[in-house]
Amino acid sequence: MTETATVRRSRITPEREAELYMAVLDLLREVGYDALTMDAVAARTKSSKATLYRQWGGKAELVAKAVRHNKPGGMGLADIDTGSLKGDLHALTLRSDDCEMEQNSALMRGLAMAVHSNPDLLNAFKEHLIEPEMAEFRRVVQRAVDRGEVRANNPAIDYMMHMMLGGFAARTLIDEKPPTQAFLLSYIDAVVLPALGIR
Repeated sequence: MTETATVRRSRITPEREAELYMAVLDLLREVGYDALTMDAVAARTKSSKATLYRQWGGKAELVAKAVRHNKPGGMGLADIDTGSLKGDLHALTLRSDDCEMEQNSALMRGLAMAVHSNPDLLNAFKEHLIEPEMAEFRRVVQRAVDRGEVRANNPAIDYMMHMMLGGFAARTLIDEKPPTQAFLLSYIDAVVLPALGIR
């Protein structure tokens, strides 16, 4: 399977792949997941539908990978190591400016309903976004444990991803404002770090 995936991906350059992903995200913002079709992606990107299916297999995987590609720094935490958990979380937050956060927040709100009503999309999100991201957060927290910043048995460790996503999502729901760097940095300092025993 890995060899097949590698062969499939080798036909599209990284630059072309990035163009396709941006087109997919633009279409998602315009019409939403349910109305997004591979025909529309093919037309927007001047690609053949056969190429899209050969490369991604279907709409769910294409969308999940487009969202992942759009994340600042790819997976986000993979290449951040400032020497402290606070520094790592702040550095991750500062990778997106306020405009990007507002766009991403709107996009994720639109996809949230689709994820819960479409098993293929849910599985693609778990495989390409949720599970890799949780693994990255576990690595970052483990480094903090190894440095003595966080107790290994702190129960909040298991809710790290929930806390981070919660602040991002709840900003719009509760305050009717988009998430911003300033809000998320203060949320990390006031909620996430104290929960992990860091003052």
